[in-house]
This record gives sequence, C-alpha cells and structure tokens, in this order.
Amino acid sequence: MGDGPEARGNQWYGPQPDVAGASGYPDAPPRMGFFTDTSVCIGCKACEVACKEWNAVPEDGLELTGMSYDNTQTLGADTWRHVAFIEQSKPFGGQEPGVRHEDTDVFAAAARLGTDASSPGPGATAPPPGQAPEGAPAGQISPLSPDGRTELRWLMSSDVCKHCTHAACLDVCPTGALFRTEFGTVVVQSDICNGCGYCVPACPYGVIDPRKDDGRVWKCTLCYDRLGVGMEPACAKACPTDSIQFGPLDELRERAADRVARLHAAGVADARLYGEDPGDGVGGDGAFFLLLDEPEVYGLPPDPVVTTRDLPDMWRHAALAAVTLVWLTVGGFAGRPRRAR
Repeated sequence: MGDGPEARGNQWYGPQPDVAGASGYPDAPPRMGFFTDTSVCIGCKACEVACKEWNAVPEDGLELTGMSYDNTQTLGADTWRHVAFIEQSKPFGGQEPGVRHEDTDVFAAAARLGTDASSPGPGATAPPPGQAPEGAPAGQISPLSPDGRTELRWLMSSDVCKHCTHAACLDVCPTGALFRTEFGTVVVQSDICNGCGYCVPACPYGVIDPRKDDGRVWKCTLCYDRLGVGMEPACAKACPTDSIQFGPLDELRERAADRVARLHAAGVADARLYGEDPGDGVGGDGAFFLLLDEPEVYGLPPDPVVTTRDLPDMWRHAALAAVTLVWLTVGGFAGRPRRAR
C-alpha cells in the first residue's frame, strides 16, 4: 500500500492505492476481492444458491425468461450473483481476428449432429483417430474445439457487484447507509437506507437496486460477516471449478495476468481482463473478470466511469454561473436611471 498523501486522501477518480486507509482505517488489512475466471465457469449456479442461502436473499421469480438457460437475467436486489449463459456461433479459441460466423444456422447444425465426423453425436468425447482438428492429438479432445465441434460455444460468467475503488453509490448516499469496510469493500446497511434511490442511477454498472416491497436498496456485501471471522465469501466457497477466486486483490491481479498469458499461449486470443486496471474510470474494481469476448457480450459497459468524477467541476461551474447571475442582476438595477418624482 502507498503511504504518500495521494494514498491517504480520498479522491474522486484515478488510482487509490490505499482504499481502506482513505476511508479512515489506518491499520486496515489487505484489500480483498474477487477474480472471476469465466473460462472455467460451468454455469452450475452454485454461487447463486450459496449467496441466497447465506444472505437470506429472497427468491427472484424462478421464471423462464426465454434467454437460453438464464432465469435471473441481471443483478438486482434479489439477485446478488447472476450467472449469464451466452451462446455464440464461434469456436472457443484459435479464431482469426475479425472472423465471424453470423451465417451459421445453429438449428441446421444441431440436426446434423452425429451424421458426420466433424459433428459427433451424443456420448462422443473426442474426434475419431485420423480426423481430429489440427492441433489436437488423435482420439483426444481439442483445446480449440471441444468434442470436435466448432459451430457453437457457450460463454458463462458469474457476475457480481464490482466493489469499485471509487464507488459513486457510496459518494451520493445522503444517510450513510453505504459504507466502505476495512477490507475495501462497499456494504449497504439496510436499517439505515431510507429508499431515496440516489445510488441507483449513480452506479456505472447498474448493480444496486431497490426492492419493490419497501424501496430500500440491496446488493452483494462480499459476505462482510464472513470476512470478519476469517472465512471466504459463500459464493467462492461453493464454486466447484474455482471460477470465483477470493483473496488479496494484488495477489488476484497477478494470478489473473498469469492466467491470461497461459490462455493466449494455448491459442485463446480473445482472453482479456476486465476491471483490474487501477487507471480505469472507476479506479479499478474489487471484483474483476477474465472474459473471452468483448465486455458488451456479457452485458458489461466497455468503459465504465464513476458518475461522481465530474462533481468538483460541476460545482465550480454552478458557482460561476451563480456569481455571474448575481453580477448581471446587480448591474441591471444599478444601471437603471431613477424616475423623477
């Protein structure tokens, strides 16, 4: 952690090396967070279930949405973890930049399953010997086209509150219901929230959300109660593939950079990190992701910016406008000739 004045002072935007220290915790532990590796997410939704069970989050409708296998759609007051299911007509990796497959008929491809060697039927685990895709040993699964199929891939990602370095929701809260913890996370105190809703449009990710029955806002707390006793968050504990990794944020960033390098070496050129950069528009996220496509594909903003970043300039402009208005008003009265009586 930094120890200069730029680290201690609370800033509106830019890198903030000591987030907890800037919030009044002089001897805070390392900043904790999530690294979600979507390349190993299997869409089991164990994280969603564990989050609901531990935090007593109400059920969110359990309705079929018609959006593949996604029955929660987005983060909200009753969905603190959301597993996205995204179907794409492109292979997992090894694809030339710019090549697309919009002309692929997925239903026709499904009808051909099991009729040729490039599209094995149910139960097949690998291309037959002599017919494996380039780069895959005969009789083994190709890392570039699992099961020998290249016509469709699944992207799965467990989304969550980003616990931003510069959290606009916290900045605009008039009651102090939102606060920064000693772990650098952002938590809502539901008993203090008055339902004003200022934080809802302030969030650049659209995460924080009010419940319809009482209007108070809710979101992921990164299991603050578990962190306080040395436990990891429920979602990370329940993840069977370690897609959700919890730990000190600096260590997670190093681990994520190494993972991206290994994926690139394996031919997955689309792998990239999202939200890990302290120089981005929110000062870096406390929960960041490894993605296999553009952020927009996952429903994430491509270039998020803390919505309170320009408040100082806005106040200066408002003050200048007020002074100008007063000057014009005084000048108008002062310049008027007096009427003779």
